[in-house]
Amino acid sequence: MKRTTWGFLAVFLATTPAISYFKYERQIVAASASGQHYVVVDETVWQHALPNLDDLRLYAAGKEIPCARRTMRGTKETEQKTVRVLQPGTVGGKTQFLLDMLGVFEYDRITLTLSNKNYVAHARIEGQDDPHGPQWANLGTTTLFDLSDERLGHNSTLQIPVSTYKYLRVTVDGLVKPSDVQSATAGIERAQEAVWRTLGSEPKQSQEDKDTVLTFAVPENVPVERVMFAVDPAQGNFQREMEMQSGKGLTNKAGEISRIHMQRNGGKIDVDQTWLTLSATTDGQLRAIIHNGDDAPLRITRARLQQYERRIYFDSDAGASLGLYYGDQELEAPVYDYSKLFQSDVNAQQVQISAEEANSSYTGRPDERPWSERHPEVLWGAILAAVAILGGIAVRSIKTATS
Repeated sequence: MKRTTWGFLAVFLATTPAISYFKYERQIVAASASGQHYVVVDETVWQHALPNLDDLRLYAAGKEIPCARRTMRGTKETEQKTVRVLQPGTVGGKTQFLLDMLGVFEYDRITLTLSNKNYVAHARIEGQDDPHGPQWANLGTTTLFDLSDERLGHNSTLQIPVSTYKYLRVTVDGLVKPSDVQSATAGIERAQEAVWRTLGSEPKQSQEDKDTVLTFAVPENVPVERVMFAVDPAQGNFQREMEMQSGKGLTNKAGEISRIHMQRNGGKIDVDQTWLTLSATTDGQLRAIIHNGDDAPLRITRARLQQYERRIYFDSDAGASLGLYYGDQELEAPVYDYSKLFQSDVNAQQVQISAEEANSSYTGRPDERPWSERHPEVLWGAILAAVAILGGIAVRSIKTATS
């Protein structure tokens, strides 16, 4: 029983935080008002903390302060439901059909499944609760297109103001026939914007054969979640494949960037996606490789790496002095009621943190290894001495027996 108790005590001590166990500290600038505050994790913290930030702790006057870590990814909730396509036909030379929206409480987008390719068309959307009513509310116009042959993408989503009409009437001109309309789904998107941090400085840009290569220098262990490009507006439409590689040449993510601005059949098409999302932890370098094929290289005027902002929320009084500590490799993630029940305050105030310093109180964790593991030289000396003694006894025994 006593041995079990000591074992539990050793495990408890091995996972309990103490200021003297942390290698690094940073002072938090005192807040001007009481309430909820937060600090933002920067590249310096990533280099010396655990990869998952589990060893981050806040202290005030030697007392651990509960906090909540949050990654500002933003939220995007879209629930799509299938809606019935009714009465597809031709009216005045245009394709027209109804959408039965009775199963959808509210919606702001309708995605059509169309069977045709290589077209540009305009869709007018109207709303009404009575499918036979004479007055229909105009909800706007969307350009539908499919440019497969030109490898410039497609769009078959109708975007409208948030609506609750029981029926929608869609009128499409161009090359979309009634038989092309196969199905439809509808829903609403509720989004909270992500918060991004820009990392490092501008990359070095070079040409390698037909590829444009941008080399970013980023501190090790820093997570990267997006690369963004600014391309000279004077450059025309483009769609280029690209990939992100580590400094060791390993591909982390592949995709494409594109910009399409054109008029087709009286309609305007605007697509601008000059970024690529990824999930990478740097080894000190990241390379963006844009494959230009036989086209002229993109004229990139700016490029930057970004990550989701990581925040540490906490409550404190005005003028309170707190410290952020990290650099304990043995520590596990904290479990606070504050984090379990946390709700962010829209008025939460960001506070700054000072430059990193070595923790002047650092001693490191006590060595919990057995005595024999902590002093192997003594153990091996004892073993060698025992072997020598036994060898001497054996030699003496042999001489005695021979005499």
